[in-house]
Amino acid sequence: MIRLNKMTEVKDKGFRHVIPLQIRFNDVDKFGHVNNTIYFQFYDTAKTDYFASVCKGVDWERVAIMVVKIEAEFLAQIKADSHIAGRTRVVKIGHKSFHLEQDVIDTETQEVKSRCLSVMVLYDLEHHETMPFPDEWRRDICSFDGLEYVAETAKR
Repeated sequence: MIRLNKMTEVKDKGFRHVIPLQIRFNDVDKFGHVNNTIYFQFYDTAKTDYFASVCKGVDWERVAIMVVKIEAEFLAQIKADSHIAGRTRVVKIGHKSFHLEQDVIDTETQEVKSRCLSVMVLYDLEHHETMPFPDEWRRDICSFDGLEYVAETAKR
């Protein structure tokens, strides 16, 4: 279970994946700040780049990653002229699911503007069902994010 009160803890250290994010003209509302619905697009961009960078050789025609739970906390406004980045890391890997933590930060001040926690599952597009987390991905992610690697077969 994701607990929102845990989200506000300072967790700057440990994010190894950071990607600059572009604020588009239509992301900004009439109040001059980025609308909160746009933050989820920022998170999608960052997690797509994370998996493309960390898990090489994935056949995206066969495998999908689906969000089954997502919670966001909006900590500060992002203005149209802000310079921002998305930080992503996996914090827990299960048999078929994993927990992803993401931040949107101001690149000049390092202020966390928003924090997001997601539970995601792997989905086999050919068989239309969830699928076990491949050991190759588990190894790559654990190595990249500094998690302890335990082979799935050792867990059973």
